[in-house]
Amino acid sequence: MIDWVRIHDLHDEIGGDDFQEVVDLFLCEVAEALTGLDTIRAEPRLLSERLHFLKGSALNLGFSDMSRLCHAGEITAAAGHPHVVNLDDLQEVFASSRAAFLRDLPAQLAA
Repeated sequence: MIDWVRIHDLHDEIGGDDFQEVVDLFLCEVAEALTGLDTIRAEPRLLSERLHFLKGSALNLGFSDMSRLCHAGEITAAAGHPHVVNLDDLQEVFASSRAAFLRDLPAQLAA
């Protein structure tokens, strides 16, 4: 669900203060982008582009399950089948990944 190696690498690369800024920005931007998916669902190109953005954001912050789901949805939407992309699953994976991330982050960074 969470790639903790990526989290540690990112934290080491940018430092604690900047890391917290990145986390806050990521959680806010992703929540906003997910909310808008329903409005662009009928537009395969737009949906594919938004899922591409979400995939990259998720991968950058170690949300590996979410990144994989976005990748699959991106390909499906780009192939002209946006109605097949399960947006509810994406919301659920983000919510559970976010909860696990926030719950386990302090212990992970202390290790």
